[in-house]
Amino acid sequence: MTVFAILAYPGIEPIDIGATHGVLSMATRVTGGLAFHVLSKQGGEVAMANGLSILANHGFADAPAADILMVLGGPGWPDAAADPEILAHIRAFHAGGGTVAAVCTGGMILAASGLLDGGAATTKREIVTGEARPLDLLRDRHGAVEAVEARFVDRGRVLTGGGVSLGIDMTLHLIERVAGERAARETARILEYSTAWEANRAAFPGRVL
Repeated sequence: MTVFAILAYPGIEPIDIGATHGVLSMATRVTGGLAFHVLSKQGGEVAMANGLSILANHGFADAPAADILMVLGGPGWPDAAADPEILAHIRAFHAGGGTVAAVCTGGMILAASGLLDGGAATTKREIVTGEARPLDLLRDRHGAVEAVEARFVDRGRVLTGGGVSLGIDMTLHLIERVAGERAARETARILEYSTAWEANRAAFPGRVL
């Protein structure tokens, strides 16, 4: 059984829940051996960006064992990246042998934790006019990280993914890692994402290091 813990915090982008929890939920229709839960500092209600809320299944204190920690992105990432409890939990999870994967601006939180130092990483590229481009912030603020444009960067036990809907690609990549290519392709098919996934794979490759 591979257990995914999805790390939420105030101000996550709702699409990041769909790109992780939603994709994993669909994957259970085509493959066994997957389990997942949502995790936050205290557990319970977490306010996402623009009015929606979710209920985290667990807080840090009662979090069950997991194999993969997925760190979400969204407008709340600067506060999360400055939160010592969140950063400590990420570091401890990785130090305990777990794999840490960030989607979208969750990569900025991983950068703040220090786990991206000494290697390549990616994050969100496209922005609304007037916003700061997260990939540029990653390059400017974290000199020990090689900021690259990629669909995802897989460094083994540390992964970073591109922005917004590319979180779907990151989750499919992880499903392929733990459950095989057929499970990932069947998940993409029932998501009606196969065409988009293949187009992304052809035009914007991932990097496995």
